This record gives sequence, structure tokens and C-alpha cells, in this order.
Amino acid sequence: MPEAKLVLQGVKKSFGENPVLCGIDLSIARGDMICLIGASGSGKSTLLRCINQLEPIDEGTILLDGQDISEPGIDLAPVRRRIGIVFQSYNLFPHMSALDNVVLAPRRVLHEASEALHARAAALFDRFGLAPHMAKYPDQLSGGQQQRVAVIRALAMQPEIMLFDEITAALDPELVGEVLNLLRQLRGEGMTMLLATHEMGFAREVADRVCFMDGGVIVEEGPPKEIFAAPKHVRTQAFLGAVLR
Repeated sequence: MPEAKLVLQGVKKSFGENPVLCGIDLSIARGDMICLIGASGSGKSTLLRCINQLEPIDEGTILLDGQDISEPGIDLAPVRRRIGIVFQSYNLFPHMSALDNVVLAPRRVLHEASEALHARAAALFDRFGLAPHMAKYPDQLSGGQQQRVAVIRALAMQPEIMLFDEITAALDPELVGEVLNLLRQLRGEGMTMLLATHEMGFAREVADRVCFMDGGVIVEEGPPKEIFAAPKHVRTQAFLGAVLR
């Protein structure tokens, strides 16, 4: 069995009286790509935010390389450096160039020297086909280009795990492919990834495992060919029957 990079055990989260995660158990091996599918409100985004510690969990444990990163009082800064997260809204600073958006956090948080940091950032732009756009401002870029810059910004922190929360949801259909190609490249390079997505074809093509979430639980999980071709649970069958029509 591959070594577990991230392990969730009995993770629960409520907002007031509203339970959102109702006991999540999930193990992610180093280099895995796991796709979370399910209807809006099923808990996918909250799960990602809890893993990154943007939301504290109410019960359970989240282990990163065996360390409990959900323990109250833990220093969250090093945790968030190791686990990058990208949202569907790009959240780029409009008054900064694409390059400046990318180098801001490594310079302030990692205290990297400017020359080495700019060289590494330029290499990331080049690697993902955005080298000609480094000096442009966000409003000079397409939605797909802005989202790719947001991914590069997260990668500039040199994370060990990447979380993606519906990052193609706000894009025009013709721009979705740009971002999915970037994820395919990361998949090929061995990045450990957890992705909440409505892109069923992409999940079927590249995921190591697909997890169907409903009502704050993982109802069913398995290899894509099993989940999409022969889902066992009636709720999974109903969801896929609706979205794949």
C-alpha cells in the first residue's frame, strides 16, 4: 500500500445547528489525485476548508504525515504552507501584476530573496504556459489565465498537497480546458491533490479515486471506472444519473 500522506478520521463540522460534515473518514496516499463529487451543499467545500484549517473541526482528527494538524492551539502557519488551496474565485490583487501576485506570499511568509524567488516564479509561469503574461494585470487576462495564475500563486509556496475547490465553476466553457490541462500536468508530476469538481469527464479520466459526497458524508468511493460505470449506492446512482444525462 502507498504511504498515507493525509488521513481524516471521524471529521465532523457544524455551523450552528446545521451539521455539514457528519463523520468523514478518508485516506490520501502520497501522489494521489482524489476527486470529490456531489451536489452543491454536500460538504465538499467545507471539507477542503477544514483540511487547510480555514475552518476548525468540531470532532475527529486530520493527520498530515502522522501529525495531528487539527489539534486546538497548533501553529497553523506551517500547516498552511504545506497545504495549498485554490478557490473558484481567483482572488488576485487587481493592482498587482500576475508576477507580483505570485511572489507576494513567498516573499512575506517564506522570506525568500527576491532574485531567487523571481527566478522560481518565472519558471512556474513558463512551465504552465503563462510566461508572456507575467507583467499583465488581472483585468488584462482571461478567466482561465487568472485561474492558472491563482494556481501558480499557490504552487509558489511549494506545498506538499494541493486542494482545489470547484476551480472551473466560474469559467466560460471554452476556458475550462486550460485549467484542467494544468491539473493534468500536476497529476503527471506526482502532486498530491484533492479536488472538488463538477467536471465528471475529468474525474473519470485522471482521478485515482472518486468520492461521492451527500449530506455531509462520503456515501461511496472507489476507482473512477467503478464509480461511474457501476455505482453501488442508490444515492450515487441517482446523482450520476442526473448529471450524466
